[in-house]
Amino acid sequence: MVLGICNGFQILVESGLLPGALIQNHTQKFICKTVPLRVENASTSFSGECAQKSVLNIPIAHHQGNYFIDSDGLQQLEDNRQIVFRYCGPAGELTEKFNPNGSVSNIAGIINEGRNVMGLMPH
Repeated sequence: MVLGICNGFQILVESGLLPGALIQNHTQKFICKTVPLRVENASTSFSGECAQKSVLNIPIAHHQGNYFIDSDGLQQLEDNRQIVFRYCGPAGELTEKFNPNGSVSNIAGIINEGRNVMGLMPH
């Protein structure tokens, strides 16, 4: 089992253990605040203690936390239930308004197909 948080997520992506890329926040600024995350997949070893669609309040502190993946890669993540956490509103709503860094599809954390490597930007 491997968990990469913040820069660890960047390392997992850059090493090819997770798909996509982490790029500069859409605001071009460092962000440091607490944000809500919605649990998208509660059936992983990393999220199994959470209820599906529950909302967690987690701090973020990053300048390159904007998760990017192309449309084919995003579809694969969706099809394989690899998206574990998404940025959301206080009631779990998924809108651009509650996406602090511009991540594709509000993604905050993903897991690999083997379910043993997870990357999470908030910490």
